[in-house]
Amino acid sequence: MPELSPRRRLAVLAICCMSLFIINLDNTILNVALPTLQHDFGSSLSGLQWTIDAYLIVIASLLILAGSTADRLGRRRVFQTGLALFVTGSVLCSLAPSLGWLVAARVVQAVGGSMLNPVAMSIITNVFTEPRERARAIGVWAGTVGLSMALGPLLGGLLVDSVGWRAIFWLNVPIGLAAFTLTALFVPESRAPRPRRPDPLGQLLLITFLGTLTYAIIEAPGRGIADPLVYGAAIVAAVSLAGFARHALRAREPLIDLRFFRSPTFSGAVVIAVTGFAAFGGFLFLNTLYLQNVRGLSALDAGLYLLPMAAATAVCSPLSGRLVGGRGPRLPLQLAGAAMLASALLFAAFDAETRDTTLFAGYVLFGIGFGMLNSPITYTAVSGMPRAQAGVAAAVASTSRQVGSALGVAALGAVLAAGLSGPLAGPGFVPAARPAYWAMVGCAAAVLVLGTVTTGRRAARRTSGLVQSEDDADQQHATEASTR
Repeated sequence: MPELSPRRRLAVLAICCMSLFIINLDNTILNVALPTLQHDFGSSLSGLQWTIDAYLIVIASLLILAGSTADRLGRRRVFQTGLALFVTGSVLCSLAPSLGWLVAARVVQAVGGSMLNPVAMSIITNVFTEPRERARAIGVWAGTVGLSMALGPLLGGLLVDSVGWRAIFWLNVPIGLAAFTLTALFVPESRAPRPRRPDPLGQLLLITFLGTLTYAIIEAPGRGIADPLVYGAAIVAAVSLAGFARHALRAREPLIDLRFFRSPTFSGAVVIAVTGFAAFGGFLFLNTLYLQNVRGLSALDAGLYLLPMAAATAVCSPLSGRLVGGRGPRLPLQLAGAAMLASALLFAAFDAETRDTTLFAGYVLFGIGFGMLNSPITYTAVSGMPRAQAGVAAAVASTSRQVGSALGVAALGAVLAAGLSGPLAGPGFVPAARPAYWAMVGCAAAVLVLGTVTTGRRAARRTSGLVQSEDDADQQHATEASTR
């Protein structure tokens, strides 16, 4: 790919960030509309969980396939296809006549969205080749992810109260169409020199594992663990996971090459993404339900209550990117883990939601932690892999985020459902949510500990050696191919 001018590189970065803004906005913007959907469609708590998790599961299942497909067929082509599908899914969501149709339309949205996150990261990695410039670009990209996810509740509340919940999806259409056009004008086509082969069996096993695991978690409180569908789904999930690991060890080019996890920084980034985003997904799900169903706030007022978290994220996301570019990922990860841990402890040990002072303090702390989280995850995942596999590395990191968010909504929502003996609006909400907040304490502690351990000098030296050996192997393959 030819070297681009600085102005065009900035244009490419802006286009990628524009697209990722609407994709990640849809991870959270629907949360404040959940009570309205519950009223309009007569939905149960599990039905509300599925409106969020159907989107997250499909994205998580297809991200790696999308990244490797883009490396093979062309990143710009796959990126534009994803934008077209996402816009189509958004239109279908806005027209949904029932909760079932909404969940199905969210699946269409997610198929398109899966083609954007890893492909955008791969485009950025290949356009910004100088390490410090790339780190700054990744910081801006990751900051956009964090900012869009944090602003979701506020924008969602404004649209729900002023226009209606369907307007949440109309917002995506003009932005998506503009991004589609600008991509054709400014984003150069690029491919990996040695793209990986498709792995249909691995893909099927991954989809089966995530889908059945989430079903078992969400449906267990309502149906009971002894229900054949619940324990059957759990058994299928366990078999699928075992089959996936066995296949990955034997396949020539598996969907996820388990050798990636020999890199301490890459492995750390994956686990941190899962635990950090599980805490975020569960935190947002519980608090939007609490603010509207227990406190009786409107969707807009609930979004305004969450504004301190969004503001803290908006401030800390670009700061995190600069810290990663200047000092590396360790300090931002430590700050992220410490702030999220302090916030979760306020809710778990002191019932922070029952007083405005502690409630807002908890929101600010969580916003600081989440704002600091994204940039170092992306940077360590991509820098822990050879450049030729940037699309796959970014896809695994993005998959980890989506898996974490889906499991957070499913597991922590299930904990809430198991503890409730009455309706969501009843006085039992706060004690029922307390075990879920203790689970968030564990997630935040994992971010803090792993962020310290997997980004030290010893881990960096080991990762550097693995990346260099993989780069040498790629160069040897390229040389052999050119001499044939």
